[in-house]
Parts: sequence; structure tokens; C-alpha cells
Amino acid sequence: MAEPPYLRIAAEIRGRIADGRLRPGDRVPSTRQIARDQGVALATAAKVLTLLRQEGLVHARPRVGTVVAAPATAAPGATGTPGATGTPGATGTPGAAGTPAAPVDAPTPAGEMSRERVVRAAIELADAEGLDALSMRGVAARLGVATMTIYRHVAGKDELVLLMADTAFGELGYPGEPPAGWRARVERGARTLWAVHRRHPWLAQLNSLFRPLPLPNLLIHGEQLLAAFEELGFDETTRMDLQVVIYSHVQGLAAHLEREVLAEAATGLSEEQWMETQEPALGSIAASGRYPAFARLLAGFADDGYDLDLDRLFELGLRTLLDGLAGSAREVRG
Repeated sequence: MAEPPYLRIAAEIRGRIADGRLRPGDRVPSTRQIARDQGVALATAAKVLTLLRQEGLVHARPRVGTVVAAPATAAPGATGTPGATGTPGATGTPGAAGTPAAPVDAPTPAGEMSRERVVRAAIELADAEGLDALSMRGVAARLGVATMTIYRHVAGKDELVLLMADTAFGELGYPGEPPAGWRARVERGARTLWAVHRRHPWLAQLNSLFRPLPLPNLLIHGEQLLAAFEELGFDETTRMDLQVVIYSHVQGLAAHLEREVLAEAATGLSEEQWMETQEPALGSIAASGRYPAFARLLAGFADDGYDLDLDRLFELGLRTLLDGLAGSAREVRG
């Protein structure tokens, strides 16, 4: 009997780990890459990574993908079961209290399944490989169960994505009394939203301003902002507009986190490697003389380059928005 494709592909990756071609922390091929390069279905590719996770050889790293585990956490045998210190799920999605979620990579008997476990596994899959890689079959493969088992807990992918989003938005709350002053409250709300999107970049792909999702845990963040804007005496339309502006600032930056994961998976190039391929074209544009401000900017970065730091940009944008809002508030109050 021919060896199943997923076992053959897993053996190839296992061999690359064993001989050092893939070292701890290195990214292994994503499900999308495996499917494309090996000519197999995404579900088969998902089974490859699930098997390697069960062996403790790899684990998911949010916003990076699936990477080789450190030797101390890898199981010694190809068919071994991960121990307490080597369980890939230890890097899983934190719960509401900020503690690591229970492992979800090990095969689970159908009788022990729950909607919560399905949702958590789906979140981990989307964190590691992007929302485009999410499928019911992929989640089932990650949990080591038949696809129909998943349908006993969620009606389909659309429902699953909504459950994932509501769970993710609910991970970070607002304990204790709110800080004094509208600005401190807006800053807390915006930074919490940013932290949630940092954990789960795929969230930025979901919520359209024209078709907002009716998610209770998303509204928790909106409530923080709206209550702060009430303090300023703005009317209903202005309060809604300001909430949209703050959320759009978070969402707009966070969208690039997911796009970079997908771009690296598609091209095989890191951000730095891709920029190196663009340097001749950028240099030619700067040398044309048509864009003097751009040329001066590039010249200023000649020695140290430019570090695209989204956290810095988030804080810059938030500060700029709130400085402008403070001026508007003074005008309203006369």
C-alpha cells in the first residue's frame, strides 16, 4: 500500500529539521506552500503540520507562522506524544484572564470536543497562517478529528469566524475603575484594541465600516470610547464618527500585519529581502530629479535605513488624533 502523501511530506520536513537545514525558530512551509509545492489539497497540507506539532517538532507563532521548536521541547520519537513542556499548544491563544489556553494540537476523542475547543483551534490556525488558510477541514486536522465532528459544534465556516472574532475581542478586558479624564479613557480603549489586533492580525480583515459585526465583545471596546466622548459633550453623530476614526486607525495599521504574513508565504522573501530587491528601482526614481523631497529622504536614510515600526506609528497616530480632538473639545465647550 502506498504511503499517504501527508506522511511522506512530514518525513521530508522532519529530515530537514534533523539534519539542520531547518533550525529552531526557522519557519517551516505553510499549509498553502505545502499544497502548492507538493500538489496536494490544503487539508492534506494541514495534516502534515498537525502531525509535526503532535511530535513536538514545530509550533505556531502568531504573525510568523509555524516554526521549528527548540530542541528542549521536541519529542524524541517521530510518533511520540508531546509532554507537558513540549506541548505546542502552550503558545496558544490566551483566555480572558490572560493565561495560556489548553493545548489543542493533540488528537481529541469526539466525546471530549466542545465548541470552545473548535474555536480556539481555529484562532490558532488563523494566527499562524492567516484567515485565508482557515477551513473546516483544516481545523479538524489540527484537532485530529473527522471534519463532520466540527459540524456538530458549529454550523459552518461563517459561524466559526464570528465565534472566533467575538472570542478574540473578548480576550482583553477593562478591569477596575476607568482612568480619570476622557483622554486617558480613549487611550486605554485604543491601546487595548491595538493589543487585540496585534495578537490576531486577521481581525483587521473582517469588520467593514459599512457592515459592522454585531459582536458583544467588540462593543465592549466601543463602549469605552463612546463613554469618553460623552464626557466631551459631543452630539451623537460626532461620537459615532470619532469612534469610527479611532477604530479605523487601529484596523488600518493592523491590516498590514496579516498582509505581510501572506506576502512572505507567497514570495518566500522576508520584508528585508523584498526591500533589497526594490533598492535599484527606488534609487533610479530618486536619481530622476522628479521627486526631490523623496530623494532627500532616501539620502537621510543612507546609513541606518528606515525601521517600519507599527507600534510607533500607532502611538504617533493616536497622539495626533487626540491632540486634534482636544482642540475640538475646547471649541465645543466654548
